[in-house]
Amino acid sequence: MGEAILLLFRALSALLSYPSRDMRAALPEIAEVVRTATLLTPREQRGLLDLIDELGGGNLLEAEERYVDLFDRGRALSLHLFEHLHGDSRDRGEAMVELKRIYEQAGFELSARELPDYLPVVLEYLSCRDLGEARAMLADCAHILTTIGRALIARGSRYAAVLQALIVIAGESPIDAAKVPPVQEKPEALDRNWAEEPAFAGAPMPGAPPARTPTA
Repeated sequence: MGEAILLLFRALSALLSYPSRDMRAALPEIAEVVRTATLLTPREQRGLLDLIDELGGGNLLEAEERYVDLFDRGRALSLHLFEHLHGDSRDRGEAMVELKRIYEQAGFELSARELPDYLPVVLEYLSCRDLGEARAMLADCAHILTTIGRALIARGSRYAAVLQALIVIAGESPIDAAKVPPVQEKPEALDRNWAEEPAFAGAPMPGAPPARTPTA
């Protein structure tokens, strides 16, 4: 059971990472992990397998372009979790320092090029922890996962399956896709997302410092 959990979280982390030749080569193995994952319902398994088929089809450049268009164009789909909590404020930096400390206390050394609140990094960390801790951490940020998942569903992206799987593992009900209206955003609207207020200002998140009380 422990090894299966480790492999599932690593598989989900890989699916949310920037597409690469190595990742595409590993897709058959990732698909097998998904098919045998007891933490997932058949619905979530089908969604993930559809995503795997999409990632393995076409050429690599197309997969890279889809990824950049989704995750690098605005806050609504950012995979950096504290971006949704704090935007670019100083609080985000403090929260990342605290989250990095949590990793280090568990013996998890972060590479210099990765930020600690990047969701694939969080999932890799959870692959090294027990299921109870992993579920608790996912439950703490379920509101963020739901927001990202809804944004992906609204754009008709199969990447939503990864967020749905994480929400289910956290013990929450999956998003009802039928209740999520589709969106058509213009490029300038995507660019303006970076200037918006954080979606969950003051909401709890593992590693986030307590909110400050303004002083006179």
